[in-house]
Amino acid sequence: MKLITVEDVSVSYGANTVLRHVNMGVEPGEIVTIVGPNGSGKTSLLRAIIGAIKPAVGQVKRKPGLKIGYVPQKLHIDPTLPITVERFMRLTHRASKKDCASALETAGVPNLLKRQMSQLSGGQFQRVLLARALINRPEILLLDEATQGLDQPGSAAFYRQIEDVRQETGCAIIMISHELHVVMSASDRVICLNGHVCCEGSPAVVASAPEYRALFGTGTGGALALYRHDHDHNHDHHHDHGTDSQEAAE
Repeated sequence: MKLITVEDVSVSYGANTVLRHVNMGVEPGEIVTIVGPNGSGKTSLLRAIIGAIKPAVGQVKRKPGLKIGYVPQKLHIDPTLPITVERFMRLTHRASKKDCASALETAGVPNLLKRQMSQLSGGQFQRVLLARALINRPEILLLDEATQGLDQPGSAAFYRQIEDVRQETGCAIIMISHELHVVMSASDRVICLNGHVCCEGSPAVVASAPEYRALFGTGTGGALALYRHDHDHNHDHHHDHGTDSQEAAE
């Protein structure tokens, strides 16, 4: 049974239709990435999937009792507020210290429990948000531009961690991103969106599709190959890349 099924969904804001007749589904354990230019309807689709907005046409079906984890695009915390990672993670969850520690380990930052949130690097902060989303052991994890503000090595390290999360927990993942060069390689399936589904398939199929190239050009192909090569040969050492990825391993 699919975890989520989107059937002929259109989304409108007043007279402005931002999504037209979108169909997609997510299987258990699958990593699906939704890419598209600004204004293509990526966030609107995500909001429809989680039930935050009602489609003008069509419907979103979710598996009964589906447990969803959400990693936001960004979250502002007052830097003068004294709050530890553990306390932050327990603000919205009834979680034990053991559960928090386990989620942090899965997110790749096992030693941050007592660290002040204000002392975290950008990469560490995003991994704490990931850990918070994992506390309730979701069946599907939704990430909305979760690496915005990180440098390219930090983004690549974060997405490799997402692959590890899927392998360890078995949860499905939907990622919304414009970072084509790093995020597509972490995906089983890519959906290219521009108000409607332009094309979908494996990363290699989508990267070579005329509809995709019309939106993004051909420049990402080499970067995609480079990331795959780097990933295949350096997966065990991915924390060696970049400031954020180094700090996240501390």
